[in-house]
Amino acid sequence: MLGIVLLLGIIALATDIIGADVMAADPLVKPNDIINPINTLWTLVAAFLVFGMQVGFTMLEAGFCRSRETVNVLMECVVDTALCGLLFYAWGFAFMFGSGTPWIGMKYFFLQGAPATYETTGVAFLAFWLFQFAFADTCSTITSGAMIGRTGFVGDLIYSLGVSGFIYPIIGHWAWGPDGFLATMGSAGNFLPGLGTGFHDFAGSTVVHTIGGFVALAGSIALGPRIGRKFKRDGGGPMLPHDLVMATVGGLILWFGWYGFNPGSTLSIMDFEGAGRVATNTTLAACAAALTAMFYGYPKTKKWDVSFTVNGFLAGLVAITAPCYWVSPTGSIVIGAIAGIIVVVGVDVLEWLRIDDPIGAVPVHGLNGIWGTLSLGLFACGKYGLTGPFAADNSAPLTGLFYGGGTTVLAAQAIGSTIITAATFGIGLALMYAVKAMGLLRVSREGELQGIDNHEHGIGAYPEYIIKQSAMPMGDME
Repeated sequence: MLGIVLLLGIIALATDIIGADVMAADPLVKPNDIINPINTLWTLVAAFLVFGMQVGFTMLEAGFCRSRETVNVLMECVVDTALCGLLFYAWGFAFMFGSGTPWIGMKYFFLQGAPATYETTGVAFLAFWLFQFAFADTCSTITSGAMIGRTGFVGDLIYSLGVSGFIYPIIGHWAWGPDGFLATMGSAGNFLPGLGTGFHDFAGSTVVHTIGGFVALAGSIALGPRIGRKFKRDGGGPMLPHDLVMATVGGLILWFGWYGFNPGSTLSIMDFEGAGRVATNTTLAACAAALTAMFYGYPKTKKWDVSFTVNGFLAGLVAITAPCYWVSPTGSIVIGAIAGIIVVVGVDVLEWLRIDDPIGAVPVHGLNGIWGTLSLGLFACGKYGLTGPFAADNSAPLTGLFYGGGTTVLAAQAIGSTIITAATFGIGLALMYAVKAMGLLRVSREGELQGIDNHEHGIGAYPEYIIKQSAMPMGDME
């Protein structure tokens, strides 16, 4: 009852500060503000697919962790989603997609003043909000994957507040906001007007995956490795995953959800050629990356490693996310093939640096987010320009270096990727060390030795007889 009273008080205070129309009825459709029903339906279906990726992330992380960490993974994925939804409603969407300044949006707090459609998309405003919430939730989940097994639950809540409420939406505004300085870069009166082109990230290799991956790297550094984690250069090796069936199925669910992530970012099924091309490029990049990761990883152990293969196709999906609209199917295969090698090399680099990343979040999302963003400047084939609510506009196509377009697009991509990566990593480190200074980032040594599931949540994921031989039922053994 006290919690309900407190919640109502917060809502009343917010209404008083932000404005009474926070609680007002939805605005009416204006004559010149017409909702496109088929594109709205397309965006909603894509949003459902992207949200379904949370099932994949949960299974992937739970499968790659140790059994004693499983409940903690389940709890973090669920609570991060719930927290992100409310934050994105209150101010995250406003910071990211509201107009205001080149650095931060200043409209749509608590979704007040929302028009019928978002900007000129023709997509119903709240359908667009739902789609972008699913993206924001993905970024937060990426971060938690590298911090499995030793992060205190209260610490997780605090840094998730920072990531979902501030880091992701504010930095994301730079590239995706209607007046973000990277989105408008290269045009007259804006950032680097002489460059002649803006930063392009079709579905989030940088905005979602690089941000999530480099906050994850900051968290892994601030936390340090799990107790008992001995690295190869010290004569040890990775802690083994406890359920590769769960991890592999989770990875495949993520692949399926990516068909909402990438094709859905057209926001228009009426650009049917563009949506079909994006879906095909997404598939081919993942296929190529799975195979190159498998073959490149084989000489290390002389075994066909399923974890490299799963992370390989995820790396290909991350890499193709930025350039998927502008590259050809052949280009997408090359991009994915390189991504599969990058993820294996990235795992080895983290191992050498003694950074404990249980699921490979940094190589998959952080490093391949950068590669995918840069690859647009190399492989944009010079045929495709912008998607649109009724058809594509290919009057000003993007052309990369390998297709005779010079280095202009590559330079814009490198500038945008560098700015976002550096800002994310710096702010992420500050956030994680601030939570660490509060004594809340990592569980106690005793709690970690006991097992974070029992210590933080009071229960394990599996019946005792699965975990401990002495608890095996013996009545029917004769």
